[in-house]
Parts: sequence; structure tokens; C-alpha cells
Amino acid sequence: MTDTAHFVENAATSLALVRQRRPRVHCLMNTVVQKFVADGLAAVAAVPSMTSAPEEVEAFARRADSLVVNLGTLDEVRRTAIRLATAVARDVDKPWIVDPVHCDYSPSRLAFARELIASGPSGVRGNASEMEIIGEVDGVLKIKTGPIDELTLDRHTIRVENGHPLMAQVTGTGCLSGALIAAFMAVEPDRLKAATGALLTSGIAAEIAAERSSGPGTFEALFRDALAALRPEDIIANARISHAEG
Repeated sequence: MTDTAHFVENAATSLALVRQRRPRVHCLMNTVVQKFVADGLAAVAAVPSMTSAPEEVEAFARRADSLVVNLGTLDEVRRTAIRLATAVARDVDKPWIVDPVHCDYSPSRLAFARELIASGPSGVRGNASEMEIIGEVDGVLKIKTGPIDELTLDRHTIRVENGHPLMAQVTGTGCLSGALIAAFMAVEPDRLKAATGALLTSGIAAEIAAERSSGPGTFEALFRDALAALRPEDIIANARISHAEG
């Protein structure tokens, strides 16, 4: 079995495990996309929670199986909640993802993103502009999503070619990718394999949805349906990935 075939097989197995184990994912998610992300997680049978109240976020983070921290719609209350939740994740060794939304727009947001990344998340997911300004990060999985997703850990890079341009016309598909990665990391300890599985899942579901949609409005609903209906064998049949050494 080639390296890429092993990643594809693992992705199919991980999707089945997410559906079986129903991992709890606590999402410190921007307010624009909370429902979209919650529905997307539920479609693969993960269990989302969304509170950002500082007085209870530690309890929710402790009960979760993984955590995703999204820096959209950031304010001081959310900064406090993020620091509290990520401290719990580090304390009990739960996987957690940083999504540095628009860190390329705001110096203060970039500084906060770098503070979080320095504390050792399981991975960082962003678009090309966000990941470029973040720069090199030793020992942290970097996940650049776009027309072709690139996942890099140390000297290993995986490229995922599945997906569809309509994803860029629906607000929140990137944010959902970060949450799905957290869900897959809850069942697969290999970070690179888990993130690859999550992106194959969303990319293949997007391709299936796009075949039936007439535009971004219908695509959004069909994408959720495709996530819910996706089978491990669909990943095996449709995955398009490549592997490169750094």
C-alpha cells in the first residue's frame, strides 16, 4: 500500500469512527457561522457545543473530546474564554485547533494568534493569506485550505485536491473544516492523518453536493445532506491526494 493509499484508508476508517463514537467538539466559533458549523458537525454525528461564556467554558472544554478555537468576531470576553478553554485542553491533553480568521487584517489579532500557537495547539488551519503571515511554526501541523489543501507537519506535506469552487461562495466552509479536523483528531491520534481525513470528507461531500446544486444557496443545504450521507467507501472511491517530502 502506498503512502497516499494508507492515508485514504485511514480517512475512511476515521469517518466511521466519528459516526460510531460521536465525539464532543467544543467550538469557540465566530458568531457568523455558529449554526452552519454546528449543523456540519452534527451531519457527521459529532456533538457540538458553542458557549464562550468565561464562567462555564472550562467545564464545557473539560467534557469535550476536542476543541476548535476560531478568532472571528473576536472581543475581550472571547479572548478570556479562549485562554481558559485552551488551558484546559493543554492540561488534560485534548487535541485543539486554532483557526486564525483574518489575522492578516489586524495586528492585535495576529499577536493573539501567535500567542495561542506558541502554546502548542494540535494544528493551525487558515487560508493562504492567513497561513503566510503566520509563517513557520515548529512542531505544529499547518493546514492551508483553498482550491488545493496543503497539510504540513515537519517535513511531510499532504495535498488534498477534493473540493469545489462553490465552497468559497458559502460563508463558513473553512470554519467548518477546522471543526471537522477537531472531530477527527478526537478519534485518530495521528494529527496529519486525522486532518487529511477531515478535509477529504468535506471535499468529497462538496463535490457530491455541487453535482446537484444550482448555486450557492442550494449547495449549502446539499452539502450538509452530502456530509450526512457520506460513506467510508465514498472516500476510498473519490479521494485525490498526493504526498511530498519537504
